Amino acid sequence: MQINGAQMVIEALIEEGVDTVFGYPGGAIMNVYDEIYKQDKFHHILTRHEQAAVHAAEGYAKASGKVGVAMITSGPGFTNAVTGLADAYMDSIPLVVISGQVPMSLIGTDAFQEIDAVGISRSCTKHNYLVTTAEDLPRILKEAFYIAASGRPGPVHVDIPKDVTAEIAEFDYTVELDLETYKPHTKGNPRQIKKAIEAMSKAKRPLFYLGGGVINSNASDEVRELVSKTGIPAVETFMARGTLSHDDELLVGMLGMHGSYASNMAMSETDLVIALGARFDDRVTGKLSEFAKNAGVVHVDIDPASISKLVNADYPIVGDVKNVVTDMLGQVDKIDSKKYVQWRETIAKFDELHPLMYHEDSDRIKPQWVIERVGEILGDTANISTDVGQHQMWTAQFYPFSRARQFVSSGGLGTMGFGFPAAMGVKAADPKRVSINFTGDGSILMNVQELMTAVEKKLPVINIILNNNYLGMVRQWQTLFYDKRHSETDLSVQPDFVKLAEAFGGAGYRVSTKEEFDAALKDAIKKDVVTFIDVTVERLENVLPMVPAGGSLFNMMLLAKKGDK
Repeated sequence: MQINGAQMVIEALIEEGVDTVFGYPGGAIMNVYDEIYKQDKFHHILTRHEQAAVHAAEGYAKASGKVGVAMITSGPGFTNAVTGLADAYMDSIPLVVISGQVPMSLIGTDAFQEIDAVGISRSCTKHNYLVTTAEDLPRILKEAFYIAASGRPGPVHVDIPKDVTAEIAEFDYTVELDLETYKPHTKGNPRQIKKAIEAMSKAKRPLFYLGGGVINSNASDEVRELVSKTGIPAVETFMARGTLSHDDELLVGMLGMHGSYASNMAMSETDLVIALGARFDDRVTGKLSEFAKNAGVVHVDIDPASISKLVNADYPIVGDVKNVVTDMLGQVDKIDSKKYVQWRETIAKFDELHPLMYHEDSDRIKPQWVIERVGEILGDTANISTDVGQHQMWTAQFYPFSRARQFVSSGGLGTMGFGFPAAMGVKAADPKRVSINFTGDGSILMNVQELMTAVEKKLPVINIILNNNYLGMVRQWQTLFYDKRHSETDLSVQPDFVKLAEAFGGAGYRVSTKEEFDAALKDAIKKDVVTFIDVTVERLENVLPMVPAGGSLFNMMLLAKKGDK
């Protein structure tokens, strides 16, 4: 059929099964928004900032497993969205972000709200396009969704000049995709898989190292079965939390800079690392030369560029984690799970020596308690998002995650302001579960305008502000490594968060006792509106254990047990 470019965008979204779009209109994208007004096949959520639109699309994608979609205008509309693109790129989140651009005749003239969007997004997208004719739009949009979701997922940016959205051309979405230079390798090499199984059967102290790729490939069920049948203990990265249930006896804990003592020591003592969908990030490995230095490495990843990039893989397997683990399950009878009993006992002793803990030695609520308490009350019935900082690490450490896609946070980029809009996207994707955002009094102000979006669109996100009146993580580093010179991290001057939430039409609570917190949380769930629960917590609490930057995993700063000096 012959339609204009703006109509093509709408038709493509419908063909792709998109049910929710996050965005903010402007001059260059106005033709598309006019067509959004005329349709009723998908829901558009107007955020109050373009960065929030992309973060909301990220939250939607993480919670649902679908491609998230955001729509923005040219110039500042696009530059505002770049942080979201970079965040999604670092964490391999499938997005299609559509931006308006000035008309073709004005490109390169420094026209009003012109920016080289494709040039800017090149380094922080999986792929990007500048559409020069409406004739190309159906193909480009179809490619964009395919590229975003296939292989190693990531954000794809489509920049459309305004005159292209008005141009009439043939719309045919049945065209076959033919991307000669993009052929993701999804099946693992059978010989390499066989060698990996043999290595696992011979190892005395093997360890599964589970990364975010397990979540992205929807391989959690298969990985749970593989871990169970082999009896090999497992550690999770920050991005993989929820792959195994918190009560799985073979889950050692989270690995890395703020990982548990048992997890980091297990990685330091293992003789075979079995990395599934992990990229050996610096926050996981610590000092590379000391990382699992006596171990062989099995590395399964869909991205060949990730394998042996940082740590040499003895058994490299390029393929989708779900497919490779499925093939491994067909050969697990070669592995005797009983032979790892002593290894599991050694890891258990590590945990007994320095368990993940905190001391309730203050009149103020400990932030870790708040997170544990939410887990006790809500458990699996909640989806958990976070902003970035101390609260983020405490959430990863202390929340009892029980399923994949339950935890949504900014990993690679570490974006403050991510949590609230992401939690809105999570709620849009999974409306039946409670959407909790653990945040700090620093992070929450970075996208606080989304209170209006949450009120208007009835997205009852419960924001739990762990309020220590500090930029907590920066303050912690200043305390530990800068001789307590707390330069520009004191946030003693803050708004009244209760009144702020109420001013937008939400609900606010200020709590300083455990009883008040329980009452506030239960009331917030019942009210079913966007909420701020402002919790006064211990100001100088640190996130421990901690591996100092560039240090070895086995040299951790630990919390002293009560009575120890």
